[in-house]
Amino acid sequence: MTAGTTLTHGTTTAEHELAALQREHGRPLFALLLRLCDGDRQRAEDLVQETLVRAWQHPEALRATDFDSVRPWLLTVARRLAIDARRARQARPAEVGDAVLENARVMSDHAERAAAMLDVREAVKTLTPEHREVLVLVYFQGASVAEAAQALGIPPGTVKSRAYYALRALRRVLPGYAPDLR
Repeated sequence: MTAGTTLTHGTTTAEHELAALQREHGRPLFALLLRLCDGDRQRAEDLVQETLVRAWQHPEALRATDFDSVRPWLLTVARRLAIDARRARQARPAEVGDAVLENARVMSDHAERAAAMLDVREAVKTLTPEHREVLVLVYFQGASVAEAAQALGIPPGTVKSRAYYALRALRRVLPGYAPDLR
């Protein structure tokens, strides 16, 4: 089945023999490989082609008089190719498709959080001490208005107004963070 004599229309004997091999044994090869590839048609088709290439590379096996048909040899080659392909896939990490990435949850970047935290810290330093005290108690330590009022010794209404004006001042100093401060 090596490159043979040229026939009509530019085809060779080897090409005709390979086409005949495909016609005679292609379906059983494909059926076997489809089962071995867990129903992956494209992989099975690729392995059928690879099996036929191996047949073309080893014409001595196809012409042997030891057996009646070349089908057992072809099926053995196909099975071994399928096993090798499965082992190769298992040795590599799984490929990640675009669909998986599109559905992946986006996690905020640690560097962005750290930078934002530094920006907020610097902005809080610009507040008056009274506004800063209320903001720290109510927003950073989670105290209620009544608890902050009692801790600072001021009326609850004053705690509310100082918190309001502190947040307003922060919005001016941190314009990019305004949605987070509402």
